[in-house]
Parts: sequence; C-alpha cells; structure tokens
Amino acid sequence: MRVVIVGAGVAGAAAALALDKAGFEVRLYEAHPDSGADLGAFLTLAGTGMRALGEIGVVPTAGFPLTSLRLIDSRGAEAGTSELDGYHCIRRAELCAQLRAEVHRRGLSIEYGARFISADQSDGEVVARFSGSREARGDLLLGADGLNSAVREQVDPVPRRYAGQHVFFGYSDRAAPPHQPGRIEMVRGSGSAFGYAVSPEGRTHWFARLPAPPLNGAETAGERRARLLSALRPDATPTADIVESSDEVLVTEARDLAQAPRWRDGRVLLIGDAAHAASPATGQGASMALEDAVILAKALRDHRNSDAYERLRRPRVERNIARSAQSTAAFAPEHAERPEAVEHLDQRHLDAPADDDPTDLLTWSTPLPLHR
Repeated sequence: MRVVIVGAGVAGAAAALALDKAGFEVRLYEAHPDSGADLGAFLTLAGTGMRALGEIGVVPTAGFPLTSLRLIDSRGAEAGTSELDGYHCIRRAELCAQLRAEVHRRGLSIEYGARFISADQSDGEVVARFSGSREARGDLLLGADGLNSAVREQVDPVPRRYAGQHVFFGYSDRAAPPHQPGRIEMVRGSGSAFGYAVSPEGRTHWFARLPAPPLNGAETAGERRARLLSALRPDATPTADIVESSDEVLVTEARDLAQAPRWRDGRVLLIGDAAHAASPATGQGASMALEDAVILAKALRDHRNSDAYERLRRPRVERNIARSAQSTAAFAPEHAERPEAVEHLDQRHLDAPADDDPTDLLTWSTPLPLHR
C-alpha cells in the first residue's frame, strides 16, 4: 500500500514511522519550510503518548520527565497533588525535529514547501496535488495537517470553534519559582489558568490561559504582555514574576472543532488535530496524535482498512474534546462559541463509557481486534 501524508508535524511524522514499520510505502508533504517554529511552546506527553513513541522506535532526547503535578490557588495555597505515570515535558519543535530526523534516517521522503491544493480519487488510487504543480499518487491519502487542515476542507469542512481563551506561552532562564524536579505546577488564578515546569537546567517553561474575545490584530506584543500581567499580579503566586522575566511572550487562540467531522472520504482519511482537535485544557493533543499513528498502522496492517482505527479511536478522542471544551467554556463562558447542538454532543460523550487506557492497543506485537 502506498500512503501519501499531508503534514509532517507530530501526527504526520509519527504516522509515517508507524506505517513504515508496518511495511507500507510512505511519502510526506509539508506546507512549511523545515524550521524551528514555536520554539517557546512546550507540551506534555502523557504516558500513552510516550508508549506510542516507544512503539515506533523513538525515545525523546530532549525535554525532561514529569512525575508529579501540584495545584495551587490564587493565594498560593496547595489545593492538591497527584502522581504522573510516564509523562514528559518537551518543546513541540524539539519533538517534531526528532520525529523528522528519524523519518530521514529511515530513508523516507519529506517534501517541504508543498502546500496541499486538492485530491482526486478513482477506483484504484488517489492523486494529491500540491503547490508548484507537484502531484503524488497513492492508495491512501492521510490528512495530518492540523486544526487548519486543508484536507479536512475536502473531506468535511467543519468550522473551527473559538473556545473563549487566549493561550500565552514562553520560557524564562531568569525566573526562580518554587518547584521540585519533575513536577509541573498548575495555578488556578483569580482570572487565569497558569502552568509551569522547570527543567533540570533551570529553564522555566510556562503557559497561561486567559478569557478574552478573539484576537483582532490591533494589540501590540507589549500590550498583550501587559494585559496578561494585569491578570496575574493580583494573585499571591509566582506567575507574574515568571512572565516578567521572560524575553518573549507569544499568544494564540484556543480553538477546537465545532463538531466531530467525517474522518473518511473514500481513499482520504483524517488523523490527529485534522480529525479531532480539542481546546488545550486537557493537554492531550500530541499524545492523541501519537496514539492515532500506532493504532492506524496496526489497523491497516491487520485488516487492510481503517474501519477498526475509527471505531476504536472515536470514543476516546471525542470524549477528550468534550471534556476539554467543558473545562474551557466553564472558565470563559462569555467568550466561548457554544452552539446548542454541540452542548448536547459534548454531554453525550461525557456520559458515555470510554476506554481511557489504550495501552494494549499500542502494543505493536498484539493484533488489533476486529471488535472491542
């Protein structure tokens, strides 16, 4: 089977490695140049995400393990702690770089600067067209091009939904907040949600979620920093000091998919955020994409179709979307786009049972079941 993958981020690069391991012919096409975008953005990989990485032969060489989580309130008082099993903190760019390095090491092809335009299907193959008059032919086309997926526009043009928050992020080499090695600190502020973790080298990686209307482009970088600081300063926590000591403060919008799209159209299939983007409240996006890669490769290896992949993945990822949307909207109800139909969909998934531990599905040597 020949597989053409649109997008060489976490989902696309991981899918290429998993599919190559399963014996399929793989080619990747990435719209952006090979760069270190989002150097300041960090993510946490859950234990299942780390397990999926291991199953495709990748062990992170950057970042550091996270073994515990502590929650504090706006007064700085401890509100709770929990142990973390197998979590890892890493910059998104570092994870992508290592995945792509492994893709190249295995001799697989990545064409950069190839923006997806359209795809045509026949009974025997799918033809993907890219900028620069490039074409790629295969038996399956994977749309792994993220929340703003161009492939999803062709499969099922579901609109993105604004989750009602701005997400700020950055890092500081000068901050010295209270911390313990391997612990991520979550701060439930009076007007924000904040999280930070300190690397063994002393670098503080942080993010903040702040209720706000959609970005309009009129605000300067300095004004955004000042707005975030004004929300953090009333609290008796180290958050404002961390932000003040950061050289750069980046910001984006929290968005997810307004409804669960169709994942398939003939020989075209969506994976990762292109299929099931959630707002960042649960912090599971990268792990879900890595799980997708392994389970899809096993489905194609064992059954030569993606039916088992979609049946096994949908309950888990849609439950994550619902939980994350509920958590986010509860924090920013006046700004979140919450159509009534989506409220009912979210509640259905929150109430439904789901397999929250797909560890057995990620074990490469175990055949993927026809029924589960």
